Amino acid sequence: MIAHLRGRLLAKHPNQVVVETTGVGYDVTITIPTFSDLPSLGSEVALHIHTHVREDQIALYGFLRPAEKQLFEKLITVSGIGPKLAITILSGMPADEMVGAIRGNDIARLTRIPGIGKKTAERMVLELRDKLPPVQIGEAPAAPTMTAMEEDVLSALVNLGYQRPAAERALASITKNGKDGSFEAMFRNALAALAK
Repeated sequence: MIAHLRGRLLAKHPNQVVVETTGVGYDVTITIPTFSDLPSLGSEVALHIHTHVREDQIALYGFLRPAEKQLFEKLITVSGIGPKLAITILSGMPADEMVGAIRGNDIARLTRIPGIGKKTAERMVLELRDKLPPVQIGEAPAAPTMTAMEEDVLSALVNLGYQRPAAERALASITKNGKDGSFEAMFRNALAALAK
């Protein structure tokens, strides 16, 4: 199964992107929050993928943040919610608010999402309330929104033995100060930031 795609962004629409990887263009269904955070056309993008297989179709659903993918996968376990409705649900309310509404048994708030009636909202609460993390899902790591080069630098730092949170902070500090450029320059600047 396809779990992750990294490639060039060929096309983007509010509910769909085409990502080219090694000469193959993958059609991926996305949420509105993912669309809002996508880079410009022609840029490199990395998406966490859920592959949904049916008798007559293989569909890819993509997310910039792993936490959003995990929530999607929990939503499709609820009876009556398929992948398309789960994408609509994730497009209709920020993920952290949805987790709060489900954990807080806030049926009225959930029914404001297009496509969600009272019975579906009640099933969501009943089936997911104890399965969702108590932490805010919006506090996802910043890594998925990094450029491919930043992700490579982060990976190199972690492989050298640096703790991921410290490496992310060092990388954030150098990109915030506009010190980017080549992989080598970014890597050296991150090492210097970690040595402070």
